[in-house]
Amino acid sequence: MFVIVDEREIVTAGYASGFEREGFACLALTPQELPEWVKTASEDDLASIEAFLLGECAERPDFPRLIRTYCDQAPVMALDERPSLDQTLELFACGVDDVLRKPVHVREILARVGAIRRRTMAEADNLEIGRIRVFFDGRDPIIAGEVFELPRRERRILEYLARNHGRRVTKTQIYNAVYGLMNEEVDECVVESHVSKLRKKLKDRLGYDPIESKRYIGYMLKAQAQEAPVRISETRRVLERV
Repeated sequence: MFVIVDEREIVTAGYASGFEREGFACLALTPQELPEWVKTASEDDLASIEAFLLGECAERPDFPRLIRTYCDQAPVMALDERPSLDQTLELFACGVDDVLRKPVHVREILARVGAIRRRTMAEADNLEIGRIRVFFDGRDPIIAGEVFELPRRERRILEYLARNHGRRVTKTQIYNAVYGLMNEEVDECVVESHVSKLRKKLKDRLGYDPIESKRYIGYMLKAQAQEAPVRISETRRVLERV
């Protein structure tokens, strides 16, 4: 999920629409709303944020430090409408990770966020988990050696699971990452439907279900199927028969 801060609704609505077309959720906040929201947001909500985008506003110089007090992993980027060297230097001095000249396409923002994550967090632009290779630049994954086309929501869920490989993520975390925090038009239960469809498609291609699900605990992407353990007593009985 991307958080965009601007006092002009037309700006936030435009970027929200652009991110939506690319399969990413976007939370639009006014400069007055950001401080209260970032202070009260849950850890799950903050963990789902891909980046903060700061439009022009008087409070912008104070926002990078405020954001990093509560969320130190998501890049903070400024959207600059005036090509001014002094302002660009001032923004970097305030702590932003990058300055983007408007107009800027959503895909360029995604690419720049990916570049920042690779530099600062040692995060690759793709991950290979068993026979699943997931990309974070909008490309479809490669499953069992072949490009595997997925609807954007299912692709985003797979990307999120891959990025959190080895950890369980809850339905709420997936929902926040894919749909955003304030999308009242879509019920959180839709995540279960998308995950179910994704699991079936992956199982058909791989021959096993790579997404482990535990009720009330969450989902986890695994590299390969777990073989059922054979108890020692059963092994002994087989040997005795022989």
